[in-house]
Amino acid sequence: MRGKSSYLYVTAFASGMVSLAVELAASSLLRPHFGTANLVWAAIIGLILLYLAAGYFLGGRWADRSPYPATLYQIVAWAAFLVGLVPFAARPVLSLASSGLTESGFTEFDVFMLGGSFITVLILFSIPVTLLGCISPFVIRLAVKDVESAGQIAGRVYAISTTGSFLGTFLPDLLLVPTIGTRNTFIVMSLLLLAIALFGLARTAPRRLPLYLCLPAVIVLLAILLRGQPVKSAPNTIYETESGYNYIQVVEQEDGCRHLLLNEGGGIHSVYCPDELRTPGPWDYFLIAPYFNPPPYSPDQVKGMALIGLAAGTTARQYTAVYGPLPIDGVEIDPKITRVGREYFAMDQPNLNVVVADGRYFLARSDRRYTIVGVDAYRLPYIPPHLTTVEFFRQVRDHLTPDGVVAINVGHTLDDYRLVEAMLATLLRVFPSAHVIDVPNSFNAVVVATVQPSAAGNLQANLPSIEDDEFLRPTALNAVANLRPTEPSDVVFTDDRAAIELMTNALVLDFVLGGGIR
Repeated sequence: MRGKSSYLYVTAFASGMVSLAVELAASSLLRPHFGTANLVWAAIIGLILLYLAAGYFLGGRWADRSPYPATLYQIVAWAAFLVGLVPFAARPVLSLASSGLTESGFTEFDVFMLGGSFITVLILFSIPVTLLGCISPFVIRLAVKDVESAGQIAGRVYAISTTGSFLGTFLPDLLLVPTIGTRNTFIVMSLLLLAIALFGLARTAPRRLPLYLCLPAVIVLLAILLRGQPVKSAPNTIYETESGYNYIQVVEQEDGCRHLLLNEGGGIHSVYCPDELRTPGPWDYFLIAPYFNPPPYSPDQVKGMALIGLAAGTTARQYTAVYGPLPIDGVEIDPKITRVGREYFAMDQPNLNVVVADGRYFLARSDRRYTIVGVDAYRLPYIPPHLTTVEFFRQVRDHLTPDGVVAINVGHTLDDYRLVEAMLATLLRVFPSAHVIDVPNSFNAVVVATVQPSAAGNLQANLPSIEDDEFLRPTALNAVANLRPTEPSDVVFTDDRAAIELMTNALVLDFVLGGGIR
């Protein structure tokens, strides 16, 4: 009898672990197609909790009507089997979703296709997660032998199940997804729980065991048949991988230029063209940010740089080519992105010191000062709130030289600059002057703030000092032509109240509901 009770607790532990692992793996399954914005997370967490609640309710009623171990382990077996089917059943739906979102991000999409695909995939989790929710109340019903110990047994089962959930919280992101991928994470969790179920059936209902042995065989067969297929089909993809932070894609264009895409591919995070330094994006404008200082300001005054959001090193490569081997600290939180940068984007500059860390954590522990701090860690709708606040920019200012500048890549839509205006207001709480460059043909603006008071006209006045530079002068002329007079908003982001997610959600939703750009 004690052995049977112990195995019930093993079952509760395993079901708790798989429940949370499925929730975390669901995020990884969806992010190549829908990203990891907080709206996506809210939908995943909310629906998983709803399914579990349904499972607790149904499991209790089910256990009272059929209080037999064989019934429990059949429920466990089907829950495990359906968990293993999720990535395979979701694949055609997710492929459809990919056709509704182009590489250029929100510029061309079918909102109904995306929304319908998202809902459909989440519905796929309804049955397996509901069945997982049935397990704990069923275990309690079987483990309780008398009313006097009911509370103690219930508390023990939920403590054991929650301990399993604790493990399941860390396994996908820290170990399984980065090493074996999202699809195989579902398979491993499925086969683990199937093993628990089959062993339980062998002990309690051996005659039914042969009928259930086909379930793991089906999962393994699907895994073999679909082995090696890409996570997300995309033309010209030469590499893809998953990390604990991102789904990472490298796409090579017909002209030989490579683009770094993350998650749903809603933006290009780095560009590498072997024979061309100039890019069509915001990176070029980081190089002319110091020339907002009062004239005369010359290239030899640029002494060092920190990049918060190194990605695959586009800006570091440009700075090294234009200014020579000045020291650059490049901070990137995702180690797999830095590896991709080295292997596919020529991120091999000897003057580049790559730091794998959170940008704010790095600044808090560094005593270096720089001519420029570039912040390229924002990409709508993924903006780390702690890198947008007054307190963060005070840290940045403390690491700048007296002629230092901070340059930030900030997103907007065609006619909605509220995020740019809020970032401008936040910067002006720390710096005396700030200026906005509208990046042509993009949804980007580069906001530059200076340690010393400055005027937008300084950029034009400093043109003579870069007269002979084939890169800086045309870039500065473009920047002068695209200076955008911008009034700061009343919104200021602080550590206590960084309402950045409310603003980005509203901005993206307004854009989506408005139909984007056709």
